[in-house]
Amino acid sequence: MSVVGVDFGSLNTVIAVARNRGVDVIANEVSNRVTPSLVGFGPKSRYLGEAAKTQEISNIKNTVGSLTRLAGRSFKDPDVQIEQQFVSAPLVDINGQVGAEVTYLGKKQQFTATQLIAMYLTKVKATASAELKLPVTDLVLSCPAWYTDAQRRSLIDASEVAGLKVLRLINSTTAAALGYGITKLDLPAPEEKPRRVAFVDIGYSNYTCSIVEFRKGELAVKSSTHDRHFGGRDFDKLLVDHFAAEFKEKFKIDINTNPKARVRVAAACEKLKKVLSANASAPINIESLMNDVDVRGFLKREQFEELAKPLLDRALVPLEQALADAKLKVEDIDRIEMVGGCIRIPALKTKVQEFFNKPLSYTLNQDEAVARGCAFSCAILSPVFRVRDFSVHDIVSYPIEFTWEKSTDIPDEDTSLTVFNKGNIMPSTKILTFYRKNPFDLEARYAKPEQLPGGVSPWIGRFSVKGVKPTGDDDFMICKLKARLNLHGVLNVEQGYWVEDQEVEEPIPEKKEEGKDDTAMDTSAEGAAEKPKTRKVKKQVRKGDLPISSGTASMDITSKDEAAEHEYSMVAEDKLVADTEDKKNELESFIYETRGRVEEGGNLAEFVRDDSERQKIKTKCEEVEDWLYDEGEDATKAVYVAKLEEIRAVAGPVVQRFHDKIEEERRVRDEEEARRRADIEAKRKEEEERTKRENERRKAAAEAEKAKDVEMKDADPNEAGTKPDEVEEA
Repeated sequence: MSVVGVDFGSLNTVIAVARNRGVDVIANEVSNRVTPSLVGFGPKSRYLGEAAKTQEISNIKNTVGSLTRLAGRSFKDPDVQIEQQFVSAPLVDINGQVGAEVTYLGKKQQFTATQLIAMYLTKVKATASAELKLPVTDLVLSCPAWYTDAQRRSLIDASEVAGLKVLRLINSTTAAALGYGITKLDLPAPEEKPRRVAFVDIGYSNYTCSIVEFRKGELAVKSSTHDRHFGGRDFDKLLVDHFAAEFKEKFKIDINTNPKARVRVAAACEKLKKVLSANASAPINIESLMNDVDVRGFLKREQFEELAKPLLDRALVPLEQALADAKLKVEDIDRIEMVGGCIRIPALKTKVQEFFNKPLSYTLNQDEAVARGCAFSCAILSPVFRVRDFSVHDIVSYPIEFTWEKSTDIPDEDTSLTVFNKGNIMPSTKILTFYRKNPFDLEARYAKPEQLPGGVSPWIGRFSVKGVKPTGDDDFMICKLKARLNLHGVLNVEQGYWVEDQEVEEPIPEKKEEGKDDTAMDTSAEGAAEKPKTRKVKKQVRKGDLPISSGTASMDITSKDEAAEHEYSMVAEDKLVADTEDKKNELESFIYETRGRVEEGGNLAEFVRDDSERQKIKTKCEEVEDWLYDEGEDATKAVYVAKLEEIRAVAGPVVQRFHDKIEEERRVRDEEEARRRADIEAKRKEEEERTKRENERRKAAAEAEKAKDVEMKDADPNEAGTKPDEVEEA
């Protein structure tokens, strides 16, 4: 089972996996650790990730970015109109949802934001599978903390369309906090004062500040605030607007009339911004920007900070709000962890440091911290990995209320109730009780629409409770509904059932007498016969289930299946196009290779019988080459394979002679090797035989010598061993 964490950003995406007793960030097909969050469309196939970035300028009207900003939004949302400034493809209304209209396979097509995200997640899935050499099905996905129920459902639906299962949809700053806390061994004990850390995450389009309390084995988010329109792209836009005015004055060109020119300037300004983070000044040079005009410019860091002053003045608002929501003061914060690429801007760092009056901490990798936290979360949820126990307590971002129609039988009944308040722990479950005689509906919505991301509908879902009827004595049925805000931050009414009040007997707990030994055994006859005392109490006993039908912002099963089938067909089309391109390249290489091999000096030249045979092969190669660069430019895979076989058929006899010689040389080598080994084996056996005969000869000689010694002893008169001159006379 794969364990994958994905930081799905509005500019780039980072993929991390848990393995080798740790977490690794994996590289994509071009060895980059971040993959552009772009989807492009062409006449034959789609371009996803790096491929979309490569052809973005040349295919600007058919390339869609800012996918996370479009998820779960309607076309009428004011924020969507703002996004059109950053998305080059035209945005359209598709059945109330925002989508993009592009030219794909030679015709105009429309795709919803959910479909576009599913396409991109298909690429993420393929990248992770290629690295792990395993199929990827489960993942933990990050999202901004300000996402609403509809936006979260959109990401989950897109994942399912892409064939992925989201184990948890986690807020990005919460993921960074998990990555920070799970590796710390010095966190305070549960009964001690917690360590309070402010996570300041400023990325490409979002600014989030979360105050998190850490204790050993757990983290609790105390507050989370945001500015949805504060990030790297907003600083880039300031620079683009500045240079647009400068180029118009100096070079008499207006890049706002040319989308491609504006995109090229935006890319140059992004690089200039990065250079200014480490240098006092930076140049900008773009060749042939438009109308064959080369442009150049220069900017100092002081000028940049002056341009960005309106943005920088907003930098403290989320920080102040986060402390206020957490009911804390600046001095209560122990550390300030900085996350996100935009925090590299020196003026921004200075603003944050002056606010907290503490040194900033950069222990986390600014670009990869969220992805690593997601991978840790996935490992915790996976049965395959053993991970240190660490619980995560996130919070509800917006208060949620239920509303319902007033019952005619209960005239003074309230018709709304705030069930999940802002700041409540998530996940969370609440039981709602209703007294009804007939089926009824209830609706979930956000209690304070003004707090939602601009223009988002406060509606969450409608739930219909079936099977409600009067009880036997025409009394109310007591209905219990289980409302759950799950790990993803998505609200559902998961279960409905009805109960009855019944009298049941329960034992009365005995009071201990002073001085009496609790462990002593009562051996009296009276004590042995005494029964435990009981009392009658009223309790609600579950009697049956109540069916619930729900209508939410999620895609219905039929639409989801259709979208998944469409996605699979597009994946197959992309694969066919890629295979066709490979065959085309193979044919081109084979033409040059074959022609070179039959020329003088080539390894096939000596196997060509005469010049006519050589000319026949060269003529065929030239014929196919001419076809390839003319009408064969857009042929099918089968045609390329057929042309490849045509050349092989003509060059086949020469190639066969070459292989026959190679085979003959191999056979001769094998025979020589066999003879050599046979000679070595024969010599080895001869040596063994000679050694054996020599050993037998030596053994025989030793036995003969031993026998001779025995005979000599038998013939010796002094066999007692004394010398002759030592024999005494009689």
